[in-house]
Order: sequence, then structure tokens, then C-alpha cells
Amino acid sequence: MSERVVSVFAPAKLNLFLHVGEKRRDGFHALESLVAFAETGDRLEFAPAREVSLKVSGPFASQVPRGEGNLVLKAARSLNAALGAAIALEKNLPVAAGLGGGSADAAAALRGLNMLWHLDRSESDLLELARSLGSDVPACLLSRPCWMEGRGEHVVATSSLPSLPAILVNPGVLLPTAAVFASLNARTGIGTMRVPQADLHTVWDLVAYLEDAENDLEAPACRLQPAIDEVLEALNNEPGCVVTQMSGSGATCFGIFEGRQFALGAAERIALDHTHWWVRETRIAPPDIGTPRWTGAA
Repeated sequence: MSERVVSVFAPAKLNLFLHVGEKRRDGFHALESLVAFAETGDRLEFAPAREVSLKVSGPFASQVPRGEGNLVLKAARSLNAALGAAIALEKNLPVAAGLGGGSADAAAALRGLNMLWHLDRSESDLLELARSLGSDVPACLLSRPCWMEGRGEHVVATSSLPSLPAILVNPGVLLPTAAVFASLNARTGIGTMRVPQADLHTVWDLVAYLEDAENDLEAPACRLQPAIDEVLEALNNEPGCVVTQMSGSGATCFGIFEGRQFALGAAERIALDHTHWWVRETRIAPPDIGTPRWTGAA
């Protein structure tokens, strides 16, 4: 009989907009963002073991920090330092890419180990732990459309979003978040957008909602890495692409399309024209995509 393990998907985080306010007394900038998640991401499995261990595979395994700096291991220790688990991480998302990959993995560890260890910690308890791990971890813990504010530590689940076709494109450049914030000049500030009060049922509802929104970090990121401008231009030139944006502090950008046939064609053309770019066709994800599940035999 095979051993039962917990499997958790860690979806890529997308900032549908990201507005930046003034620097707070704690050194972080005030933020506001509407966050969604994609059907592209990392995958983690958790098996019973005497000690906590981490094995990393996948196309971006070499970029994952090892040892004490790894967020998955920090998440495990914060949840319960006395219990063990063999953790396997399949790293499919590029690192330092604006997709919240490390934060998504840490959040998945909290959800998965909570199930494996039968701790029955509530979502509000897990959110408290997530806030101590990093600014994006609370949103990634929810892994469903949410409103983010503060430095990212305050999150509220929002009305649903339609499952929209999209593509993710990263030009293969690393862009440290601190460098982008250090280059920030003009900004929208906070308070100009409101939490969606009703479901955004169609792509055009989302387009209308985002009409006056942007990512304030996009301009400084493009100055530091002009390849991001090339990505945005490539997306904007694709037929059927109705929303383009850089996610987080970059360098990954996304395009949302009015039909999947447009997204499929765009992903194929962009990948052929830019063979060194990371390109993935995906969808805005359903709200239960990050739910932990038991696999294997009892």
C-alpha cells in the first residue's frame, strides 16, 4: 500500500493592479492591489516523516534558496517546530519574477502541513502566521481573488472573478524587489481604487474596473530592465489581448484575452519569436485551486 501524502498546488499570484503609497514608519510602502491567481504554479507534496526535509525538483530548482533562508522550511517551523514531514517541491515558476512563487510555496506549506499534521488550525490562524513570513504570503494563503493592502499583510477575499484566458511572459531577467522600490518616483498612491462590490462576471467587467488602475512599479522596473517593455509591447500587439500588466515588482507580465483561441495563438507566436523567454498559456484560476488534497492509498 502506498503512503498517503498531502498534495497542494501553489498558484502564481497576479497583481491585476498595484498602487503604491508613501513609505511607512516600518520602512515598507503602503500598497493596494487586487490579486488573482493563475492555473500555472508550483506543486508541493507532504509525507509523514520524523524530521522536516525539503527536496526540490523542476525547471527552476537551482534558483530556490536552500537552508535557513527557504520560506517553505520557515513556514513548517512556524506552524509546528516539533513535527516532521518529507516535503517535495516541484518548482515550475521562475524566482524573483513578480509571481509570488516563494510566498505561494510557503502558503502551500502552511495549508498542506496543517492537513498532514491534523492541526485543524483556522484560516485566520494561518493568516497570522503568513503575515510573519512575508508580504505576499497572506494573499497566497487565500489563493483566491482578494484585496491586499498595508504592506500586503491585510487581505480580504473579494467577489469572484471570471475564469479568463491569459498568458504569462517572463524575459528571463532577475529583478530584486528592493531595487524596484528604490527606483520608484511617480506613484498613484492609495485610495483611488475600491474593493469590487459585485462579481466581475465577464472580461469586459474586469476591463472597466481596471480602467484607471495600473502597476506603479512597472515604470521603475522597465528602467532597470528594458526587456520588460519588450514583453509588454509583444502582448499589446496580440489580437484579443484586452489587459496587459506587469505583476508585482516584475519581471513577469501577463495578458488577459477575450477568448482562449487568442491566448493560445499569442503564446505560440511569442514563444517562437523569443525563444529565451518563459511563456505560459493559462487561465485566471477557480477559487479552490489551492485546496490541499490527500493522495495515495490509506
